[in-house]
Amino acid sequence: MTSTASTKPPVKKTASAKTVASATTPAKKPVAKAPAAKPAPVPPAPVKADKPKKLKLVRDSLSIPKDEYEVIAALKLRAGKLGHAAKKTEIIRAGLKAIAALSDQGLLKALKSVPSIKTGRPAKHKRE
Repeated sequence: MTSTASTKPPVKKTASAKTVASATTPAKKPVAKAPAAKPAPVPPAPVKADKPKKLKLVRDSLSIPKDEYEVIAALKLRAGKLGHAAKKTEIIRAGLKAIAALSDQGLLKALKSVPSIKTGRPAKHKRE
């Protein structure tokens, strides 16, 4: 097979266009620039308040007698009447803070007033 396309001979570049242009035009003298006006000082950026670190949360489950669980509901209603809609977790956490602030004797008294309960999940009843 012969190709019908013609091949061009390689073009030899003797001088680049930039070199030719610089050789034919006279060199420009540097123009003295007027002193630049000082830019207005930039006011410092407002300091951002450090974000508090996000607390790492732990998911857990617990067993609680129904009458004590109802106390949580009553405390939620009580807080709502005082203008603070509280969640169960807030009630429990507030209770923990209150217990932590007790003296050793107060803590023992509070622990003794709470009956011990069997831990774990309730057994599932089989249907026949």
